[in-house]
Amino acid sequence: MTQHTLELPEVDLVYDVHGPLPTREGLPPLLMVGQPMDASGFQAQVKLFEDRTVVTYDPRGLGRSKRKDDRITHEPETQAQDLHALIRALDAGPVDMLASSGGAVSALALVTAYPHDVATLIAHEPPIDCVLPDAEAVHRAREAYTQVYQDKGWGAGMAAFIALTSWEGEITDEFLSQPPPDPAVFGMPTEDDGTRDDPLLSDRSWAVPLYEPDFDALKAAPTRIVVAVGEESMRVYTGRTAIELAERLGQQPTVFPSHHGGFMGGEFGYAGQPEAFAAKLREVLNQS
Repeated sequence: MTQHTLELPEVDLVYDVHGPLPTREGLPPLLMVGQPMDASGFQAQVKLFEDRTVVTYDPRGLGRSKRKDDRITHEPETQAQDLHALIRALDAGPVDMLASSGGAVSALALVTAYPHDVATLIAHEPPIDCVLPDAEAVHRAREAYTQVYQDKGWGAGMAAFIALTSWEGEITDEFLSQPPPDPAVFGMPTEDDGTRDDPLLSDRSWAVPLYEPDFDALKAAPTRIVVAVGEESMRVYTGRTAIELAERLGQQPTVFPSHHGGFMGGEFGYAGQPEAFAAKLREVLNQS
């Protein structure tokens, strides 16, 4: 693995290249992207793709990638510009991409703006409100957990976030009327550490779920777009957004093993099924 820094006007973007460039046998680099997650979240997958050149990176303002633009919010269109610059720096032609969660939203923005950057995009459970019939209620629930975070700190905010993302089916008045859950029930700290800059729990990343894709542009792009959903996620928020997005793009979602973090090992306390996930990912990429 080699670490690189791409110095851009607004950010020093840090990325890792696992394997040779130019790539073996002419295969495209496999770029793995998450949000709000840095490169470390893909370490289990990197180990399972030693026959491919895999590129991981820390998105702007996360991990090692230091912002110089004096901003704190995370817009998919801005992340797309960073991804375009990174792909140009690799100088290896169109990439294949596994993009998960907010990273998948950034990837959709990338394909919209630069349709020749990506050969195959696996968009794994992108959280996009606008495709849901209960989009307004979902955002009310987001406002609620953000307020809990502002009022009570990280543990309480994360517990409220988990309650939302694990709720099955549409967000109802029953859900919205519930009191915030006890963070101790979820194994979260009950003490407030005083910080309020978490990109997941604050309003800094609201632009991600509020992003509205250009469906016509996505359908017209030469990129092969595969919308992926975890088999355990079908009825929860990100599973529902994936299913509805796939329908808007005229396809059936491709079912992957496990849940929203199905590609991850146990390093972060949210273990999926990384080996099974990698096998499915390889299968889908080989179909291109």
